Amino acid sequence: MKGIAILNGYQIVDGVRYVYDRMKEELGKLGVSLDLSTTAEAYSLVDNSQIKRRFDYDFVLFLDKDVYTSMALEKAGIKLFNSAKSIWLCDDKMVTHIFLSGLGIKMPKTISAPLNYSDNSSERFIERVMQEIDFPLVAKKSFGSLGKSVYLINNKQELIEWDTQNRFEQRLYQEFIKSSFGFDYRLIVIGGKFLTGMKRVNTNGDFRSNIALGGQGEKVDIPQSYIDVAERCASALGLDYCGVDLLMGKEGEPILCEVNSNAFMAGIEKITGVNVAGAFAKHIVNQLKQ
Repeated sequence: MKGIAILNGYQIVDGVRYVYDRMKEELGKLGVSLDLSTTAEAYSLVDNSQIKRRFDYDFVLFLDKDVYTSMALEKAGIKLFNSAKSIWLCDDKMVTHIFLSGLGIKMPKTISAPLNYSDNSSERFIERVMQEIDFPLVAKKSFGSLGKSVYLINNKQELIEWDTQNRFEQRLYQEFIKSSFGFDYRLIVIGGKFLTGMKRVNTNGDFRSNIALGGQGEKVDIPQSYIDVAERCASALGLDYCGVDLLMGKEGEPILCEVNSNAFMAGIEKITGVNVAGAFAKHIVNQLKQ
């Protein structure tokens, strides 16, 4: 069997490069080759009402969030890990929360901003946000990673300013889970089953625990209730591989923060000593054999 990894055509960050290198290594042990390309080469082309297939591989390891390219590759008949639908469901944070609602998964109170095509701001929407969610509250752009588009809003003036500055962006506002200030749990789920997890702690006074923002990983025992929620999220979203980020509620209960379809491996392999890439490689081979 042979596969190809598709990475971003403009920038390949170290975390993604690590995933590719490790997956190539572990798949190689199973007799599966893994080539490398990017979305710049795997662009979507509809030719005479058909998707023009550019690759002849058994599968694609899709290490990007480009929904158009992933959809086109699937339409051309190539198996993707993860699927285009799963990538879309995870990449848009508001879509994730809407899709997982009603499944008994506890989430922060969340409200999305209406689409705005003008230079105007909506005072009515600002008032509604304040009616639904207390300060401080969390503001997020619907698309983003590594915690870079997540902010803590402390009062009405900050809310108005942030909403105005980002009025052309898809965005959402969330209840701030104070009991999980500066820490969360990252759980890796493969094939719907929990593999390993770690606690991420930021000791720099930042409410965000992302390792890219100074958070540090800690090896801990993950409570079964957290494992159950992570597995439920991954299964509902149809993910072959993902990282589920869970906050801790006031009573110690798990609260979903977000789900990452392209979770990095370097930190969690180092902290836990678990061969994450090896487990994912075995899952891919088993799925292809089936």
